[in-house]
Amino acid sequence: MIHGSYKGIKKSNNNSDDEMNTATLSEQQQYPDNEKACQTELSMCQINDLEFCVRTMTSELADLKEKMVQVDFTEDSFQNNVDKIKFYTGLPNFLILMKVFLLCSPHIFSCSLNKLSKFQEFICVLIRLRLNIPFQDLAYRFDVSRSTVSRIFDKWIDVLNKRLGFLLNWPNRDELREAMPLAFQNSFGNRVAVVLDCFEIFVNRPSGLFPRALTWSNYKHHNTVKLLIGITPQGVVSFISRAWVGRTSDKYLTENCGILRNLLPGDIVLADRGFDISDSVGVYQATLKIPAFTKGQSQLKPWDVEETRKIANVRIHVERVIGLVRRKYVILQSTLPVEFLTVKKGEFLAPIDKITRVCCALTNLSPSVIPFN
Repeated sequence: MIHGSYKGIKKSNNNSDDEMNTATLSEQQQYPDNEKACQTELSMCQINDLEFCVRTMTSELADLKEKMVQVDFTEDSFQNNVDKIKFYTGLPNFLILMKVFLLCSPHIFSCSLNKLSKFQEFICVLIRLRLNIPFQDLAYRFDVSRSTVSRIFDKWIDVLNKRLGFLLNWPNRDELREAMPLAFQNSFGNRVAVVLDCFEIFVNRPSGLFPRALTWSNYKHHNTVKLLIGITPQGVVSFISRAWVGRTSDKYLTENCGILRNLLPGDIVLADRGFDISDSVGVYQATLKIPAFTKGQSQLKPWDVEETRKIANVRIHVERVIGLVRRKYVILQSTLPVEFLTVKKGEFLAPIDKITRVCCALTNLSPSVIPFN
């Protein structure tokens, strides 16, 4: 009796399985593998809203990525943005920016542990020179520590000084005469070799009394360092001296910085009244032209007035170049720490010397402020 019931149950189960298989086969025929049916509690309107939300968020994400590229300091953010290049680096265009970077980057050591790329480090240093932004500010901008920014600056400024030194070149006489601007030709022919002037950079007051006295400038009424700059008639910086203490006279600095050794017989040197170096220039058979002194007279003689006018008309260009360098790289307008005046062990130049050389070299990559005609 029990055995017969079991057979009936088994037969019933087999019939149920056949019905399920038939239903499954029918569903597979109705919905192919790539069009499986699914159950959801969402209405078609809600699904459309979700799809619209996904499209909107995808578009916003793409816009944000594009904006991140623009605010980030990468090659892509500078490539098509000349205004950004000029503002952050002082260089005229992306081509020159990359030429300088490619010239210097092979001499910079970098590893996979560095958070910033070489290009970002390069831009960080140029921003420091261009805008004089504090190290802590740069650390926040680039998301690194202040000590890291300081090390990056020291490393790059040393390489920039060595690799860009060729831009501070004393041209030969033939090159000068071929491109002599008309303003100089009309007044002095084609014999002008260099226009000299000095400028001073503020430094913090040293703690010691003796260094404090040496760096005090009666002209600026501040602790300063003084540098001699020489420009060609074409407006190119051809010489920049090392930094001397602020109380150094223009005459002493010029006679001891080495610039006079570049003179050739017959050259003309233009300078201001403070450069009473005619004897030193004469040693190299060159001629010094400075504005005339009254020498106790009530007024200058007519020919002295005319000569002074000629000198003043062309000597003003050196002041324009100095102004360009200091406007382009604001670090030279700031008050620098005393540590920048100290030559580190094993090096020949102090940080202030490297900074001024790099700023002048980068300025030479920009168009001249002196017109040819």
